[in-house]
Amino acid sequence: MAMHVMGKPVKDQKIRSNTDMSQDPRTEERLMALEIKSSYAEDLLEQLNQLVYQQQQSIDALMAEVNQLRRQMPEGGPSAERNLRDELPPHY
Repeated sequence: MAMHVMGKPVKDQKIRSNTDMSQDPRTEERLMALEIKSSYAEDLLEQLNQLVYQQQQSIDALMAEVNQLRRQMPEGGPSAERNLRDELPPHY
């Protein structure tokens, strides 16, 4: 009986079982490399999550500061009439 993969005939090849693959040193090396990469990816993800958390804390603090400054601003806002003589330094 001929095997087909994705509609194409497959040449007769010895199909390895999972136990055969686990005994192949290349498979073990590849598995180890994947586990190492996965570990690094998990560490990087945790670092990025921590960075995002810290940045959100900074954003929240800045937004609170902006809101506080808006409450302190005069009702007319920055476009209210100003007398430039009031803004002259004292030595004039």
